[in-house]
Amino acid sequence: MAVRRTMNVSVERFALAGQFTISRGSRTEIVVVTVGLCDGMVEARGECVPYARYGETVESVQAAIEGLRPAFERGELDRQSLQDLLPAGAARNAIDCALWDWEAGQTGRSVQDMAGCPTLDSCLTAYTLSLGTPESMHAVARQAAYRPLLKVKLGGAGDDQRIRAVRAGAPDSTLIVDANESWQTEVYHVNMTACVAAGVALVEQPLPADDDQALATLPRPIPVCADESLHTRADLARLCPLYDAVNIKLGKTGGLSEALHLQRAAREAGFEVMMGCMLGTSLSMAPALLVAQAADYVDLDGPLLLREDRDPPLQFDGSLISPPDPALWGYGRSLCDGDEPTKTI
Repeated sequence: MAVRRTMNVSVERFALAGQFTISRGSRTEIVVVTVGLCDGMVEARGECVPYARYGETVESVQAAIEGLRPAFERGELDRQSLQDLLPAGAARNAIDCALWDWEAGQTGRSVQDMAGCPTLDSCLTAYTLSLGTPESMHAVARQAAYRPLLKVKLGGAGDDQRIRAVRAGAPDSTLIVDANESWQTEVYHVNMTACVAAGVALVEQPLPADDDQALATLPRPIPVCADESLHTRADLARLCPLYDAVNIKLGKTGGLSEALHLQRAAREAGFEVMMGCMLGTSLSMAPALLVAQAADYVDLDGPLLLREDRDPPLQFDGSLISPPDPALWGYGRSLCDGDEPTKTI
């Protein structure tokens, strides 16, 4: 009997535990697009988060994924061909991660073996503090002060006060600050001076991506990390004179496949590496853990900011993330009666 492959695409909403605010606005929920692959024996899935900053909508991402349904169902779509069929972005990310999951289930190989990772260990993630007033950020920092690594969202003018307030609230935590393109050159010096005084370890995307050439001449007493300015390996040559580190996100690279290539290329170019995320569920974070194994900084706290998550979710011990449960991602789930995923990482 011929095996019939199917692809399904769904839109899901997950409530956040509270309001999440960055320089571009606030939200209280996330909307994700999920891809499911099945052949009656194995099912697999991947998730993406359409991001308006990069011109994506839920509808445009759905349409891009649906366009590849016939190729998958004919058996003509794999991770290699996908790279040429879709540009980097959310749609390719969801399909790429689902295909990794699919291949693991089809071949019985572990995902870390497929990716060339010696082991898949637990990782320490940053915990994100939303943008707010200095007073509100101080209060939240005090509550999170037991966490070893905090990522502080900033917004431009007044960030020097926010930085001081957070440091006072969490005197022992390592701090990363993320301006999300909100600094202009006139506040850069004031805010950077405050970061130095607070012992900040990394400053993420201070200037707008289309105006970051100024970083070639501005002082960088703290390593500066590219986020919105970096998508794929093709961006690295331009970024070398401007940044000291890069933030790799599956939603920007278009999936795990390019993210692994980008990490190796970034290392060869001399960059520090952060493995980051969009807001997403544990299904979005699980593939990123493979890249996180060799990252200098890990920022995969999306599930910690949710009121509800996947079942089973990633497991956190404080800020320490464990490898994914076989039923979440990375193993391909068997649909045979009585079968349980038995592959181990």
